[in-house]
Amino acid sequence: MKKLLSILCLAVVVAIFPGCTKKYVTPNPNRTIVFDVPNSSWVLSSDGRSYYSVVDVPEIDSYFNEYGGVLVYYSFSNGVYEQIPQVYDGIAYSYTHEKGTIVLYAQTPDGVTPIKPISSKLKLLLIDSDPID
Repeated sequence: MKKLLSILCLAVVVAIFPGCTKKYVTPNPNRTIVFDVPNSSWVLSSDGRSYYSVVDVPEIDSYFNEYGGVLVYYSFSNGVYEQIPQVYDGIAYSYTHEKGTIVLYAQTPDGVTPIKPISSKLKLLLIDSDPID
């Protein structure tokens, strides 16, 4: 009787709770892009307090700009990268991104006296992502 009751309970459980299905999602690969940012690419802002540099990044399309992620790293010495925002050698670095471009900003921490950045390497890590439905 116990055996029959166990089998009956198991059948009811299987009927009520069907098996789970695993869904495997293969993410798009991340992309890494390295640029040289020469000293000459920095432009003094209109208020005279900071510098900016515009970098063309066609990989940032409208969809990626909305759903992807951008990480930015500077290299001021050979092979050592530091993620920004960052203060390095008295200059505060930051950035914004939009479709097709990344704008780099450099200003002193006090925001008063502009210091033109030196040439550097820029590493962008573009992280693809999809919205959750």
